[in-house]
This record gives sequence, structure tokens and C-alpha cells, in this order.
Amino acid sequence: MDKRRLLRVVRTANDGTMADPSGKRNGRGAYLCDDAACWDEISKSKVLDRELRVEITKAEKDSLLRFRPQAKANQENP
Repeated sequence: MDKRRLLRVVRTANDGTMADPSGKRNGRGAYLCDDAACWDEISKSKVLDRELRVEITKAEKDSLLRFRPQAKANQENP
């Protein structure tokens, strides 16, 4: 998968956990794909907490979910 299609999530010492669309912030990072199942998993489990080695607060998780890709439009013609 092309890395440009992934969203980097970063944990910094001073700013906590946040989305890093530029992919250039310093800190421990993890990448999220644009698949809805991936985003469902991070909203329901602690998989991202484990990857970033930190407990992500509800506010931080809610902030990340704002970057969730919109459902892909049906490309088929009716």
C-alpha cells in the first residue's frame, strides 16, 4: 500500500497523541489505512494504545476519528 494513502498517528512527549497528516512530527508513530474496518478496530479496542505504548484518552481518540475517511461512494452505475 502506498504510504501517502495512510494516516500517521503520533505520540509526542509534550502534545500527547494526535494525527500527523504531514508524517513529519517527531515521536512514536503508527499508520492507519483508509479501510473502515481499520478505523472500527481502533475505536473499539486498545490496539493503537499498544502500538504507541500509551493509554490514549477518549478526547484524543475522538480527535483522531475526525480524520476517518468518508465511506467510499458506490462507483457502479445504476
